[in-house]
Amino acid sequence: MRRLKLTLQYDGTKFFGWQIQVKKRTVQGVLEETLGKLLNSQTQVQGSGRTDAGVHAKNQVAHFDTENPMPTEKILTALNFLVPEDIFVKSVKEVSPDFHARFSAVARLYLYQVRFTKSIFERNFVWQIHYKLDFEKMREAAKLFIGEKNMISFCRMHTETNSYFCKIYEIDFEELQDGFNFRIKANRFLHSTVRMILGTLVEIGRGHLKIDDLERILASDEKQKIGMTAPSLGLFLEQVFY
Repeated sequence: MRRLKLTLQYDGTKFFGWQIQVKKRTVQGVLEETLGKLLNSQTQVQGSGRTDAGVHAKNQVAHFDTENPMPTEKILTALNFLVPEDIFVKSVKEVSPDFHARFSAVARLYLYQVRFTKSIFERNFVWQIHYKLDFEKMREAAKLFIGEKNMISFCRMHTETNSYFCKIYEIDFEELQDGFNFRIKANRFLHSTVRMILGTLVEIGRGHLKIDDLERILASDEKQKIGMTAPSLGLFLEQVFY
């Protein structure tokens, strides 16, 4: 039995997220179906994390086990020939049996793209907004998330988890002429956490929420009402760290 590690990109626009769902098109589902045909055996693919519907990935990591002796170079070429055009497999590498795409990961880095100008060519990959934002207040508020925090208010209801705590290592705003890029790195993220954090920071930047409101929300052990949730289309899984 061999364990193979995949690094891949995907345009999440037409996917209902990473995780397999009945009668819905998902990245995991497409990969498992394609690998099953290629390797002539049922193949289960484990990802580093579950991206939501509409979310993209620049460097998603996954692994699968197979007894098929096909060389990794041939698997890579065949996969990219067989998968749809909104998936691209960057590499296939043989790894040790104890490697796990999810549980071996120590951190994930997400990128969110926001633009102040409208472009039909970027409509599936950026959040196009028209608000004026106070970046100084947004950066001040972002500091409150750094460290190990209870993110119960920054995840979807009914999120399946044993713990709501996430350790956030860094948050960065890269200001651009026509918008900004938002990056956040943490050991783990819950369902919609990145989008809810950014939506809340944007509300603070607009003056619709105060930094005191965020402090109160983060201090609570019970789910609190927060600002808007940013749409999925501007979010990318940029890097997984091992």
